[in-house]
Amino acid sequence: MKELNFNRHRRLRGSANLRSMVRETSLHKEDFIYPIFVVEGENVKNEISSMPGVFQFSMDNLGTELDEVVDLGIPSVILFGVPNEKDAVGTQAYHDHGITQEAIRFAKNRHPELVVIADTCLCQYTDHGHCGVIEDGVILNDESLDLLARTAVSQAKAGADIIAPSNMMDGFVAAIRYGLDQAGFENTPIMSYGVKYSSAYYGPFREAAHSTPQFGDRKTYQMDPANRMEALRETASDVQEGADFMIVKPALSYLDIIREVRDNFDIPIVAYNVSGEYAMVKAAAANGWIDEKKIVLETLLSMKRAGADIVMTYHAKDAARWLEGKE
Repeated sequence: MKELNFNRHRRLRGSANLRSMVRETSLHKEDFIYPIFVVEGENVKNEISSMPGVFQFSMDNLGTELDEVVDLGIPSVILFGVPNEKDAVGTQAYHDHGITQEAIRFAKNRHPELVVIADTCLCQYTDHGHCGVIEDGVILNDESLDLLARTAVSQAKAGADIIAPSNMMDGFVAAIRYGLDQAGFENTPIMSYGVKYSSAYYGPFREAAHSTPQFGDRKTYQMDPANRMEALRETASDVQEGADFMIVKPALSYLDIIREVRDNFDIPIVAYNVSGEYAMVKAAAANGWIDEKKIVLETLLSMKRAGADIVMTYHAKDAARWLEGKE
């Protein structure tokens, strides 16, 4: 056996400290964005049935949730507003006193240092549940851009630090960048959901945001899960139009796409660990089939290893505690 010539890779795995010294990828609480759902009304804290541990909050309960996020050292939240009133053109999305705008103001007043991201879309504000203007059953691209730009400007006026458009209309970054610049918000960055696939993993989110389409699906504007090169074309367009971050959504089944985008573009990449991914882990953990802590941290680490700089995840609060050894 002594004549054999082979590499001894195990030399670098002999102890916890040695493994830590040569670790290539790290996960930190500063990597996280935590999504929060805000609803109208009073004294509302509704747990989302398919997402245990995630709630819809009314404004009077939002402060406690924000305080917890800040106390845990999570640097950023993304706010999803759920209005009571909906119409064909999503008027509440761009109303200066809409639920999202009010939630942004509240968050920035309570915690000025917290990075507040505004989800910029129309689907939860329209009575048809689609992300744009509808005519004869068709989602109109160009006619939707003005409404998206108006929504972004109203969110920036409310104090949003970052605008995150998620609608996947062609030209949405260009329209929003132009609208923000014209309104004096040229320094407000855009975190584009530019690589957003038409995915079955979004089901629980649609319960949380009340955004299920009332007819058809979103396959004419969200991407085909079979396509890889299309992600690079979408990213290239958004970067050219002024995107400052790129979101890949979903994350877990699209780690190869995160890597492709990372290898081809030098802007910050955000992996969105979406609701269906969260729900599956929670269901398996509730049945005792997996070790939730180990699975979550390994999963989030895989997104960083694939090339993400930032991870948007419903696990953020738990993961922050685990990383700090608090639970």
